Amino acid sequence: MLTEKLLKAPRHPAPVDETECDREPIHIPGSIQPHGMLFVLEEPALTVVQVSETVSDYLGRHVDDVLNQPLERVVDRQFSKLLASDLERLPPHGRPILLRTVSFTTPRGEQRFHAIAHRSEAGVLLELEAAADQNVLSDVHAHVDEFSLNVESKDSIAEMSRLACEEVQKLTGFDRVLIYQFDDDWNGVVVGEAVNDQFPSLLDHRFPASDIPAQARELYRINRIRIIPDVDYRPSAIVPPFNSSGGRPLDLTFSVLRSVSPVHVEYMRNMKTASSMSVSILRDGRLWGLISCHHRTPRYVPFPTRVTCDLFARAFSLRLSAIEHSSTYQRRLEVQGAYSRLLAQMTDRGDFATALTERAADLLALTGADGAALITGDQCVVIGETPTEEECRKLADWLMSHPDRDLYATDSLSADYPEAEQFPSRTMGLIAIATSRIHASFVMWFRPELLRTIRWGGDPRKRVDSAGPHTRLHPRRSFETWAETVRGKSRPWLPLEIDAARDLRNAIVDVVLRKAEELAELTSELKRSNQELESFSYSVSHDLRAPLRHIVGYAEMLRDAQKGKLGSTEERCIANIIDSSEYAGKLVDKLLSYSRLGRAELQWTAIDLNLLMREIRDDVMRDAEGRSVTWKIDTLPTIRGDLMMLRMAFRDLAANAVKYTRHRPEAVIRMGAASEPEADVVWIADNGVGFDMKYADKLFGVFQRLHRWEDFEGTGIGLANVRRVIERHGGETWAEGAVDQGAKFFLRLPRRA
Repeated sequence: MLTEKLLKAPRHPAPVDETECDREPIHIPGSIQPHGMLFVLEEPALTVVQVSETVSDYLGRHVDDVLNQPLERVVDRQFSKLLASDLERLPPHGRPILLRTVSFTTPRGEQRFHAIAHRSEAGVLLELEAAADQNVLSDVHAHVDEFSLNVESKDSIAEMSRLACEEVQKLTGFDRVLIYQFDDDWNGVVVGEAVNDQFPSLLDHRFPASDIPAQARELYRINRIRIIPDVDYRPSAIVPPFNSSGGRPLDLTFSVLRSVSPVHVEYMRNMKTASSMSVSILRDGRLWGLISCHHRTPRYVPFPTRVTCDLFARAFSLRLSAIEHSSTYQRRLEVQGAYSRLLAQMTDRGDFATALTERAADLLALTGADGAALITGDQCVVIGETPTEEECRKLADWLMSHPDRDLYATDSLSADYPEAEQFPSRTMGLIAIATSRIHASFVMWFRPELLRTIRWGGDPRKRVDSAGPHTRLHPRRSFETWAETVRGKSRPWLPLEIDAARDLRNAIVDVVLRKAEELAELTSELKRSNQELESFSYSVSHDLRAPLRHIVGYAEMLRDAQKGKLGSTEERCIANIIDSSEYAGKLVDKLLSYSRLGRAELQWTAIDLNLLMREIRDDVMRDAEGRSVTWKIDTLPTIRGDLMMLRMAFRDLAANAVKYTRHRPEAVIRMGAASEPEADVVWIADNGVGFDMKYADKLFGVFQRLHRWEDFEGTGIGLANVRRVIERHGGETWAEGAVDQGAKFFLRLPRRA
């Protein structure tokens, strides 16, 4: 059967599981290191329910003789009595406490032990750690106080780390002491070091997150001190392996003697380290880093000394918090100042884009950016070091489809937006806030790529042992400096800088909303005023028609009654009265028509412009009999709109073309159309007198004329009517021309109203 299994075993190793180390149960190894004994005691009688095999080495008693016995029958009776009183001050759960240092007779003679205990679900865990013949620091308070005063004078992490490493090295005698800081991805970097000639320097070297797996980091966080006096130790098993309270392996999370992972033992041997100690540095309850100590030969550090190192770590953490808080506070003041000035400018201006542009320095200071861009509608304003305007617009279009478009922040833009790799500026840091939900309008801040050469403590890639049918991860065997160039990233954004961008977006939204409310109120007022004006215009135009007709009628009656009796001057005066009154009547009719255009409801229908223009051409040519007029009309589209209004608009344009070419021996009127994605553009051109383009904005105004009435008759309302008709259809009008070179009028009509 065994032969059959071996034959069926895979010839190639199974794929390695990169998360294997993260799941290793290092808190329940089932054994301890042999430099002490472990007892699990059941209260109140302090009965031994589990014990380490080292009890036979230190006490000369077999584990079977110890289990289920009161502690006073196992060790010195006087110590047992003292221990019972000591346990009264032991908290229900938590980290181990040094109860006392005791001496009692063993088969090895008189021996001293540090009695360390903590409570767990299994009972009281008592560890008797053999106390070496080393001088323990007598005045811990004075030493910690001196270190605290010295570290208070340091203003940088590098200076603090160097001081802490030197003090811990003096206190413990380790060959190398490092301060090891974690980054956001749990990679570590050595920020401080004290080292002798036994080890190479690792200052500024990095180590990958896989060197300290997740569950190991959690153990470092909740149990701050760990020591391995001799990497070649033989683990001592705990008997029985399962506790009686729950039938589970004994949880040694807070044990000072806890055995370590075989993978870590191999790691130490590869690093040529015979002994090590680590002390955790916490920052606001989170693991910030480690004080990591290495020695070429086995080395034991007494528990009180280790606790002193933990006090150093706490003092270090307090000073670290002070420095970081001070730095954050100063940066916050800068950000708040810039924000306040930008807000004041926006409030004064009312136009946020202009306000931000005018305070360009504050806009950059708000997020600590090297460049910024403001994209609003058709405008793109860039400040400082940025991609090109075209690249900014493309980036804005991409952001419109991004789920985080309201506020997008990254220090590695190319990871989400590969086109950033092609930016000449190598922009990799971006904060963008949307200022509109409809249009691609954004405020963007940029930071350039930050090229860095990182020195790793060895190749950070895991080594895989592929011997045999099984594959498992092994720690790295080499710690030679391994350099890597990191690109594709910028200097990271601080959380307060991202928050400042979010606050600015909220302020911009407030400004835009307030402006929208003001515009809405103004629009309502203008609408009411326009309605009143249109009503007034309609009433006046309507009421003037009757008096003008009376004037014309009575003047004609007077002329006919006095025919032959009036002199030439009187006849000319009566003729002028009639002509002027008729002109005024036409003007009133035009005004009435113009007023009606704004009031009438559109009747939508399909209109074949080819048929309509043939009808209009025949109509206007009745007033141009005897003239040489050539019409060149291309194929025109079918449009949708109000037939009566559009007939009037196109007739006015055609009539103007005929009128303003009357002095040409050969008048040429052309008409055509162009198709756009969502609209049709119809144009009509002539070779008439044209106009000066600097007056083009006056062409479509009411009573605006660019030629003398004596040269070309008219009321000055025709083109105003054209614009109003096209605007009622949701379109646009414009004109091009030159003096004595003709004119060309354009009408853009959307296909969907």
